[in-house]
Amino acid sequence: MLPHVESRNVAASVDKLLAERSTALLSMKELIALVRERTGTERSDADLAGLITKKAALLGVAVLSD
Repeated sequence: MLPHVESRNVAASVDKLLAERSTALLSMKELIALVRERTGTERSDADLAGLITKKAALLGVAVLSD
């Protein structure tokens, strides 16, 4: 079985999404849905939540854990 290859860089998409919406209070569920919509990733919710949390902390963006 071949490994899954994502067509877009998910981490770069998260950076861009957080930068675009950095002035609003963001919902984790909403962010995960937007990342999936933009990238088509099949990563788990937990994996995406971890990535978003790390990126948000680096950028100083508040994210609601819902």
